[in-house]
Amino acid sequence: MDFLNQTIASAHLGLERGDFSSVELTQAYLKQIHGLNATFNAYLTVLDESALEAAKQSDVRRAADQSLGSLDGIPLAVKDNILIQNTRTTAGSKILENYIAPNDATVIRKLRDGGAVFLGKTNMDEFALGSSTENSAYGPTKHPRDLDRVPGGTSGGSACAVAADLCVAALGSDTGGSIRQPAAFCGIIGLKPTYGRVSRSGLMAAASSFDQIGSLTKTVKDAEILFSAIHGCDPLDQTTAPNQPFRMDYPKKIDGLRIGLPKQAWGEGMTDGVRTHVMEGIKILEALGAQIVEVSLPYMDEALAVYYVLNFCEVSANLSRFDGMRFGLREKAASLMETYMQSRTQGFGPEVRRRIMLGTYALSKGYYDAYYRQARKVRTLIHRAYAEVFKTVDVLITPTAPSTAFKIGEKISDPLTLYLEDIFTVGVNVVGIPALSISCGDHEGLPVGMQIMGKMFDEGKILDIAYAFEQATKI
Repeated sequence: MDFLNQTIASAHLGLERGDFSSVELTQAYLKQIHGLNATFNAYLTVLDESALEAAKQSDVRRAADQSLGSLDGIPLAVKDNILIQNTRTTAGSKILENYIAPNDATVIRKLRDGGAVFLGKTNMDEFALGSSTENSAYGPTKHPRDLDRVPGGTSGGSACAVAADLCVAALGSDTGGSIRQPAAFCGIIGLKPTYGRVSRSGLMAAASSFDQIGSLTKTVKDAEILFSAIHGCDPLDQTTAPNQPFRMDYPKKIDGLRIGLPKQAWGEGMTDGVRTHVMEGIKILEALGAQIVEVSLPYMDEALAVYYVLNFCEVSANLSRFDGMRFGLREKAASLMETYMQSRTQGFGPEVRRRIMLGTYALSKGYYDAYYRQARKVRTLIHRAYAEVFKTVDVLITPTAPSTAFKIGEKISDPLTLYLEDIFTVGVNVVGIPALSISCGDHEGLPVGMQIMGKMFDEGKILDIAYAFEQATKI
């Protein structure tokens, strides 16, 4: 029996019917990982022993008619900046090469309470800083369809693992598009929830006002299952919002919904293949009953600049904790200051060092007002612009990324070109709204992603629209 190519929903059904056990399912995915991970480099740590033990416990519960729900016994992957107790957690950095997490992240505890099986920790751009998963200290992850190309970043390991059948589904984190862009590149579903909808407790902070944990899955239904399991208020994270109602209708039609196309997103910068396939996807939604309207969304270009100024500043502050003293790599040196300098120089990669230096500069005396404070002011204007446009439409749609997956090494030497890969995704993080990427076709054999953005706490609506699109395009 072929145990692979499962979704959460299909695997749950198979387990409930007794078609296979969680142990058999887990063993099949572990075998797949050990056979293919050397090729893709999607996993940094594989948890054979603990995964099989969790699968055995799931089978015992199911035999006793005590199943914990849709995720009980389902093998998942976890991005390596999310803590799993007693497990190596590197955040893709040499400075944390031997770091063992002392506790579970809140999302891991919730999934563990639901009986999920954790296969391992996936590769990522170091400290979630990048757009290609080339910035990992442990080598780049390869695209599941073309080994010469990137899978996107920073959750490239999780996206590759889902698309290459190295897990059923995965967790990622999204700071400026780090779930949605790799989902687009790999042809899967990537959901970035509303900021504060999912606890960040146990997520290694990069840019705290932007970071959000979300999911990478094969279907919209799976995205809804994972989101249902991990969202909610958490006393360990003061930025989580009070519990908000979440409902999904799975409509066959989306009659009457107003979909806005920001005219600022449809100018130069995107490849012809991306433009063509996203417009075809929009036409499908229109045929399903949606009303398509052109809208103006000011400050789209400014959002990218605001995002990176604030990202650099927050990265500079957050990564100051990695000093060679409290945890992580410590290089021997003659003095305390030299120990700090050598530990951080040897432990951090070039992109991390670049952002720390730029952030420290922007926060320094004489430049704080010109950069950090000004970026905060423009962020407020961007919030107002999105609030205004959502008074006239239900959701917004743009491409997820301006191009399909690019070749490894093609953009790594030009940071500005790489930063422009985030042009369509960073605005979502600047204002904290939910967004989803869904595949809308292939261009020259590579997936194209369409991004659906909703109002705050309106995950149900964007999932509804994505589900309607998915059903309409299902072969």
